[in-house]
Amino acid sequence: MRQFVGLAALVLALGGPAYADEAKPAVKDDVAKAVDAATAHAPVLEKAQSSSMSVSLPGRVLKYKATAGTLTIRNDDGKPTGSLFYVAYVMDAPKGTERPVTFLYNGGPGSSSLWLHMGSFAPMRLEATGPTTMAPAPFKLGPNPETLLGDTDLVFIDAMGAGFSRPIGDTPAKAFYGVDQDVDAFARAIERYVTLNGRWNSPKYLFGESYGTLRSGALANKLQDRGMYLNGVVLLSSILNYGMRQPGFDHVFQTYLPTYAATAWYHSKVANRPADVASFVQEARDYAHGPYAAALAKGDQIPADEKARVAAALSRFTGLSVDFILQNNLRVELGRFRKELLRDQRLTVGRLDSRYTGVDADAGGDSPEFDASSTAVTGAYVGAVRDYITHTLGYQTDLDYRQSARDGGGFSWDWKHQDPEGRTQTTPDTAVDLSSALRVNPKLRVLSLNGYYDMATPFFGTEFDIAHMMLEPQQRANVSIKYYPSGHMVYMNLDALKTMSADVSRFVSGGDK
Repeated sequence: MRQFVGLAALVLALGGPAYADEAKPAVKDDVAKAVDAATAHAPVLEKAQSSSMSVSLPGRVLKYKATAGTLTIRNDDGKPTGSLFYVAYVMDAPKGTERPVTFLYNGGPGSSSLWLHMGSFAPMRLEATGPTTMAPAPFKLGPNPETLLGDTDLVFIDAMGAGFSRPIGDTPAKAFYGVDQDVDAFARAIERYVTLNGRWNSPKYLFGESYGTLRSGALANKLQDRGMYLNGVVLLSSILNYGMRQPGFDHVFQTYLPTYAATAWYHSKVANRPADVASFVQEARDYAHGPYAAALAKGDQIPADEKARVAAALSRFTGLSVDFILQNNLRVELGRFRKELLRDQRLTVGRLDSRYTGVDADAGGDSPEFDASSTAVTGAYVGAVRDYITHTLGYQTDLDYRQSARDGGGFSWDWKHQDPEGRTQTTPDTAVDLSSALRVNPKLRVLSLNGYYDMATPFFGTEFDIAHMMLEPQQRANVSIKYYPSGHMVYMNLDALKTMSADVSRFVSGGDK
């Protein structure tokens, strides 16, 4: 019977139903019965559109196959529950060559992966010109000299409900909307891709951005529990532990201080401005670890003279006035900082990337009306990916490409997470899972990539999360951290992208230590 089920799956994967309804025989033979059993839940097609392509780059030409398609995921009973959309770039290679394969995804939760796909390491990239608003159509999509395709095959996956990813049959979308539910879906999709394409013997990497890093922490452990040991995990703009970054806890203000300092430095709001951002950030990092942490711990019991000294120091680091800092009890919330820093110029600064500036209806208020770093790029990225998938890759579907699962309505995220010890967390911390994965697999390596001007997932918070994974020296040696003069989407800065691409290339080749 197993061979019949396999035959049915093969026929479906090739793009057509096992038989047309009008062609069913009155009395079914054993093969037909087996096909019926395999597809009893839904006649699922794994759709794929492949094209042979090449990209000419300085000093090299890369020939590859680009595939836009769907992966059917099934529950433990074999019932199809979801279809995840992906775009894969696989470079031509001699037989027997085990090229690495990297699975990339954005965060949200519920975001499609259009940002990484259009902006980072694919063979083609949307041209960006720095911290300014990108022009409307026509979009400039061209060869990407910083592509990682020369080092690893690339598979960009859209989360359930985003892109063209959808539930199947009677499975509700909410069945996938949660920390653990989402991780399970990605694990099954990656396993399906690896099996479908014969990549079990290929070195495997995960590359997650933003919430995608929280996904990666649990996903690495999940895949290894299921027998797929990884070679590496790349974390871009991390948030592994939501508990330590919740508003209302003093720790979040420590987390923000070095990024506030970097932002003030960038916008020339720092007196006696140092020559480079890294050294100024280090000063702020040291202060946040020491005097600022001690002051925050005292709450309203802090002596007046100490409060005044701390306010003066914070003013130097942040470019905000001493009076404003005192009015905020030494605890300047993110929205207030973004509104206050350039208030004298009637400008706000971005959240995803504080190099960007925006203009509100007025200079009053305590927070910006919008995130200028998001609105500056969203239109170009969404328009470019929709045109590219349809016209360049030739993928046709009646579905609407969703920027986010939230666009489909009824989106509500289940934030509970069961850690490797079986404990239920109400606020997820998958640094625990990643720590477990590193201990179980001593060959696993982790690379953390961070932007100095990222206010959504500040790098100082990432440092805290990694430092509290409680790794032994052997495991800690497998974790490295890099920094770039950019924001949440580091690749929006072309110079930073060049450096980051080289860093990831060395990581995949094993030469990052």
